Amino acid sequence: MKPLIRVLLPLLLCLSLLPAAALAEPPAIPGLQEGVDYRLIEGGKPFAPQAGKIEVAEVFGYTCIHCYHFEPILQAWKRQLPKDVQVVPVPAAFGGYWIPYARAFYAARRLGVQQSTHQAVFDALHLNHSLPIQNASADEIASFYASQGVGRARFMAALRGPEVDADLERARDWAMQAQVTATPSLIVNGKYLVIGGNSFDDLLKTAEALVAHERQALRKGR
Repeated sequence: MKPLIRVLLPLLLCLSLLPAAALAEPPAIPGLQEGVDYRLIEGGKPFAPQAGKIEVAEVFGYTCIHCYHFEPILQAWKRQLPKDVQVVPVPAAFGGYWIPYARAFYAARRLGVQQSTHQAVFDALHLNHSLPIQNASADEIASFYASQGVGRARFMAALRGPEVDADLERARDWAMQAQVTATPSLIVNGKYLVIGGNSFDDLLKTAEALVAHERQALRKGR
């Protein structure tokens, strides 16, 4: 027994010297259960941090029918949010037919027309069917934006530019680090991926609870 005691005593001594916070469980979030309502993202950070703001990032795809149905609900929710909350769209770059429209999102953002054309892209894909879900060419996408008043040559140059390549890579890496596998997905302050729920309302209620938790943590300086 003595050799075992000699091994265990230093370990127990080291543990006793650790700060209590290092041994404590993450603080519980009222009304939510980790692994059921949300997943903690280890080392997660906001996608586009702003001082004094709590970020709710939406990983979405223009080609996703669920994102299309969620969009008006999300916009209505966004309008009633407190000023310390910002909603940030992040296009999913899962590969294949997701990529052309993720590139289009960032090209439009580079040209300052993303917000004004956002709903129109959704409608073109899911309501008017004037854009194809799969195998969309750069020419087709540029022609659509031209119909929205965006210079075709300017859009095509932005679409093919290295800046959009970098934007796309950053969005893809961030979503992969958060282990996003479906759209729409909500991530609160880069730390919590909302999971579970049976409706869009459930998704947003969980996001609200996570935002409230983050607000309280920020006030306490954590």
